Amino acid sequence: MTLVLGIGNRFRRDDGVGPAVADRLAALGIPAQEHSGEGAGLIEAWRGRIRVIVVDATQSGAEAGTVVRLDAVGAAPPRGLFRYSSHLFGLAEAVETARALGHLPGSLVIWGIEGADFGFGDALTPAVAEAADAVAQSIAAEITAPPS
Repeated sequence: MTLVLGIGNRFRRDDGVGPAVADRLAALGIPAQEHSGEGAGLIEAWRGRIRVIVVDATQSGAEAGTVVRLDAVGAAPPRGLFRYSSHLFGLAEAVETARALGHLPGSLVIWGIEGADFGFGDALTPAVAEAADAVAQSIAAEITAPPS
């Protein structure tokens, strides 16, 4: 079974896009979990898993709502693309630490959605909310598609 993790903080506006995608997937009947994004916890969550999908906010300077899909097994996620957790050991660092320890899942896909507002509040900006809908639909299609 695929593990889907929505990373972020619901009370920091667009940083809550990962949990928002997890909510949208749950509404479609697809199990997804919210995660803070703390690196050691991520490594533990995906340890021994064959297929993991992660959704997180990005902060690259791109237009709000821009979506990227990365194969994290094939290549390291770009440093600085994902917001750091309060421990400064977030998603990108977790991927590379897990790679070094031999604890990456067989498939690790990261969906990033560019945020615009990371201030206090619980609502996504319109472009990010629209992208969250699209990413949830794409993930649902990817998970439910028959193997090729």
